[in-house]
Amino acid sequence: MFITFEGIDGSGKSTQIQLLKDMLEKRNHVVTLLREPGGNILSEQIRQLLLDSKEQVDPRCELLLFTAARAQLVSSVIRPALEAGYIVICDRYIDSSVAYQGYGRGLSIESIESINDFATAGLVPDITFIFDLSVDDAAKRAGFRSNDNQTKADRMERSGDAFFERTKQGYLEIAKKSDRNIFIINANDAMNDIREQVESIVERYL
Repeated sequence: MFITFEGIDGSGKSTQIQLLKDMLEKRNHVVTLLREPGGNILSEQIRQLLLDSKEQVDPRCELLLFTAARAQLVSSVIRPALEAGYIVICDRYIDSSVAYQGYGRGLSIESIESINDFATAGLVPDITFIFDLSVDDAAKRAGFRSNDNQTKADRMERSGDAFFERTKQGYLEIAKKSDRNIFIINANDAMNDIREQVESIVERYL
């Protein structure tokens, strides 16, 4: 089973990912936990380029770097883990490119979907959770304000509130238009309530 978690930065994905991993391992499932971009040496190097660069990065370059990291992650880690019968949980995947570079940066959604399909050789998640939270609340949780210099933020986090609002709405559009198993989670709910929602959904597909 392949499970992905999506949402703007600060929406609370990381906590719930770890809780789900703990629950599954207690039930004797072998779980591979990953993040995007990252999960292997090459993809982590691309992550550093994307997030730490002080240069202005063209949106097309940004998209292609993200999907290059994804291609390597799928071929070297995700597919082998799934073939071995493991449960793979990934913090971000194909929907991030559609939401961030498509709705956020304004690139062609159709082109992004085609590039995603090529990069992953058509691998889509069995379940996707989209954590929905206001841009203001997400920025506070993440410990940064996207339009000030009070705390250190990476290059993506410095993109501005308008960008994150477009990205947030993009995620909702993805869920509305997709025929995949995509579930919107209200990230304002209590932590245990969210945990129960996530676990209940996953249990239906195990």
